[in-house]
Amino acid sequence: MNSNTPKPEQRCTEILSDTLRGYAGIQEVDYNYTDGSLKAVFDPRQISNERALEVINHAGREASMRVAQCAAKRERGEDACRGCAGDLAIHLANQYETAANLPTATFRKNSIEVKLNNPRLATDENVEVEASFLNTAETVKDKVEIPIEKLEVAFTVINAVTALTAFIGTGLGWNPALIFGLYFVAYATGGWFGLMASIEALKEKTLNVDLLMILAALGAAAIGQPVEGAVLLFLFSLSNTLQTYAMDRSRKAIEKLLDLRPAQATVRRGSRLISLPIEQLTLGDVVIVRPGERFPIDGEVIDGASDVDQATITGESMPVHKQVNDLVFAGTVNGTGSLEIRVTRLAKDTTLARIVKMVEEAQSTKANTQQMLDTFEQRYAIFVLAAAVLLVIVPWLILGNEFQPTFYRAMTWLVVASPCALVISTPASILSAIANGARNGVLFKGGVHLEKTATLKVLAFDKTGTLTSGKPTLTGVHTFNGTKEDELLRLVAALEARSEHPLARAIVDAAHSRTLSLPPSMEFRAVPGQGVEGIVESHRLWVGNQRMFVERDVMIPAEILSKAEELQNEGQTAMFAYEVKTQKFLGIVGVADTLREDAVDMIKALKAAGIEHVVMLTGDNAKVAAKIAERAGVDEFHADLLPQDKVTVLQELQRKYGPTAMVGDGVNDAPSLATADIGIAMGGAGTDVAIETADMVLMSDDLHKIPFAIGLARQSRKVVWQNLTFALGVIVVLIASAFGAQLPLPLGVVGHEGSTVLVVLNGLRLLGYK
Repeated sequence: MNSNTPKPEQRCTEILSDTLRGYAGIQEVDYNYTDGSLKAVFDPRQISNERALEVINHAGREASMRVAQCAAKRERGEDACRGCAGDLAIHLANQYETAANLPTATFRKNSIEVKLNNPRLATDENVEVEASFLNTAETVKDKVEIPIEKLEVAFTVINAVTALTAFIGTGLGWNPALIFGLYFVAYATGGWFGLMASIEALKEKTLNVDLLMILAALGAAAIGQPVEGAVLLFLFSLSNTLQTYAMDRSRKAIEKLLDLRPAQATVRRGSRLISLPIEQLTLGDVVIVRPGERFPIDGEVIDGASDVDQATITGESMPVHKQVNDLVFAGTVNGTGSLEIRVTRLAKDTTLARIVKMVEEAQSTKANTQQMLDTFEQRYAIFVLAAAVLLVIVPWLILGNEFQPTFYRAMTWLVVASPCALVISTPASILSAIANGARNGVLFKGGVHLEKTATLKVLAFDKTGTLTSGKPTLTGVHTFNGTKEDELLRLVAALEARSEHPLARAIVDAAHSRTLSLPPSMEFRAVPGQGVEGIVESHRLWVGNQRMFVERDVMIPAEILSKAEELQNEGQTAMFAYEVKTQKFLGIVGVADTLREDAVDMIKALKAAGIEHVVMLTGDNAKVAAKIAERAGVDEFHADLLPQDKVTVLQELQRKYGPTAMVGDGVNDAPSLATADIGIAMGGAGTDVAIETADMVLMSDDLHKIPFAIGLARQSRKVVWQNLTFALGVIVVLIASAFGAQLPLPLGVVGHEGSTVLVVLNGLRLLGYK
């Protein structure tokens, strides 16, 4: 080998170093193949110790795959270093995979398999490496599972075919043993799932409707009517199959959202672009999203600009423009521009994944009506079963009636009195409503909250960011005591830069637009409902509303107060800037927040939907609040409120009017959202706190989602009562027919199962509510 040629291990180990340097936060990498040591220098501000270890682990797997590819090429005879490259592949595999020190390493997720035929050191010329790309589906033998829905369909078909064959065979005089066998299969397939459900219920010391159906079918067979029992089980099985299919429609309406997320992402690794499964993305990775592609992961735009269709997440009908520093969400569609995004959430934590998880949890949470029906079902099932026993014992043993017609009537009673339709009427509607809401950007946290939403009489809004745009603008800088305008704005903006309040953002944006350099602030503290304080360039500043200075016994000069009142009369918010050391007011900063364009129409829509009282709550001064309230058309407003004051107002509204909802941003209004009967958080697509704290989350800032949600909840309540009324009516009619008109068992089964299917289908109508 030429002395100038790099050593094989140097070329191969550079692969690992290059791979690691492609990860965000990793600055320097030094891998010593001789002793197997690895040194990585990383930025703790970008990546934690635990994440650094995870990244190294991840990079090791990727590097071993690349080295194995390299070895496969060299194996064809081009290079003398194939032994070293092959041994390094196995060395890395053993170091980073759980199957350490094994002669064979398989990377299923990376779709690469590396086999060491002779696991000796690299100095041994007989080491051979075979590398080949494999299809994961071909290498991993998953356990084959047949979906329960397909089994139900298959069993229902077998039940129908065998029962019909047995019935025909009886008329043709077939062998009784064959007839018995056919009926046995019909009963086993038709009643299998009901029997399993009954056994599970009995283990919990409860009774269910399935047990009543099984007993009725067995009773029919016992008195020589196997055909009627088989028909009962067929219709019962068919009904359950249709219910399963119908209920799955509402669940899959949400689960299909995950299908919108690409399985692979194009990731920048140094100077290379590679395709990785989204599950392997780490925080800080840079992902390339081309025009027309769906975003595979949640992230922050670091390069490029484009219009993004966010309808799957927020329900917004129009694309939203995205540029540097804007957030994007997995499953949404990129427009005409190419974007580079930095991963901010792992695949399991994306907004899309959390929406699906939250809706699934909501659908598993029973509404109050459903809880009451479940309790009723237990008691009612015991009553039906006890009544069936009495209907046999009293007429037969006491009154001396014939056994067979008496027993037959009792079995008919078991069927027609069973509350199947009654029990399924609520969940069918609730699940459909929750699924519809989620598809339109409205997330209910459960059936309980959906039901409460239908009863609302009062809606209270936080002003900033809900009724108003939440993006106020600077309207003026008014200086006093010789302070220059830009100097005042620079100091105030430097302090407000650390605040999350929308008014603070307006001041900072104005300072940036004037290209002012903002120095860092120290000892920053936000005072809720008043303002902020801190130190900027040795100036200890208080910046806030009049209340801040009243509570600190600081007298505001008449001239400055007069100017503040003038601004407030114009609908602006006046923020005083005060230097503590000199005890002088530096000036006033005027900021105004504008009413949303759709706020007036939304409030009219709320009134049309049945909301009796609309209230605005704000920490702003009364004059500004009055201007906004007048333009919005609310019934009343409360101004100068601290967070605890909003709670007090909400409690008073609840006492005076009844069920009350609070609409806020989910962060500053957390106490109010918790106090209200229903807490509604807006803009939840980018706010973790909103998704966690509110009872209902609006994934976009579209105010018209609020009347939609209320209308959906009230329609859901209407459908539930339709189902309950219909189910009860059918039970009464069937019981009366069974005793007054000698209703045959098969007709009783048709009425019973038919009503069950109808209430489910009626509930599914809510999937199409608009």
